[in-house]
Amino acid sequence: MASKLSLTLTVKADSRYRFDRKKIRAGVLTVLGQQGIKQPVELSLMVVGERKIRELEKKFFGEDKVTDVLSFPQMEGQNVPGEEKTLTLGDVVVCYPQAKRQALRFNRLLDDEIEFLTCHGVLHLLGVHHD
Repeated sequence: MASKLSLTLTVKADSRYRFDRKKIRAGVLTVLGQQGIKQPVELSLMVVGERKIRELEKKFFGEDKVTDVLSFPQMEGQNVPGEEKTLTLGDVVVCYPQAKRQALRFNRLLDDEIEFLTCHGVLHLLGVHHD
């Protein structure tokens, strides 16, 4: 089911941040399929350092801290369009150094942690939230 989805995933990352983009794409497609998304999806992923994630956290959420992932919805408060239209979800921002620390702490591969954080961000963009 997930393989039939159309996903335009724009990835922006400094060349020093190495990770498996195909793995992330596959993970996002799986999450979209699990959430019942059928229409084409557009999404961007930025992989950044601590300074940038801290700046975004402070600017948009009022907290001066480093976090692992942030999500910025494109269509906040709007209903998901019909199946024929492209669903532009928004932006997911992952902090590479924080992901690296968490991968070590949780005994995971860095690629697995970045995939996990990206998928977590996508779920937020789809309206799935946690406490």
